[in-house]
Amino acid sequence: MKTESKPVYLKLRDEIAAAILDGRFSEGDLLPSVRAFAAQQGANPLTVAKAYQLFQDSGLVDVKRGVGLFVAQDAVERLRKTERDHFIKNVWPEVRDQMRRAGITPIMCCGESLQTEPFAFDDQPFVVPVGQQIMQHRPERRRGFVNSGERSGS
Repeated sequence: MKTESKPVYLKLRDEIAAAILDGRFSEGDLLPSVRAFAAQQGANPLTVAKAYQLFQDSGLVDVKRGVGLFVAQDAVERLRKTERDHFIKNVWPEVRDQMRRAGITPIMCCGESLQTEPFAFDDQPFVVPVGQQIMQHRPERRRGFVNSGERSGS
């Protein structure tokens, strides 16, 4: 779903999730009050309350009556999984297709870092076509690129 077409409460939810994932709020931190966040975002407090309710319903925050909402201990891990799943299912296919149509390769996007840094995605091998070779990284092997069927470093 494109950001422009999202309801405001979902945009606010995404803003809070990004703040947690970016480390602006750590696990155990107090989130801003509904009124404070509404004022900061220029939103209606009822809309912010609806966004916060999504976090409560999914167990990403702990509620302490009279005190506020605190980021739950496993919130970062769970949010990261949700973001990853959303990206793979909803964003990546369109990006991949656009790259293919434009003739863009992963090397063009990421430069030499793909050849020198381990590159894995969700503990799955990442395959990058490089000229006539296929470079593959297996996450369980820190230095283990596979070129044309041969293993290197171990």
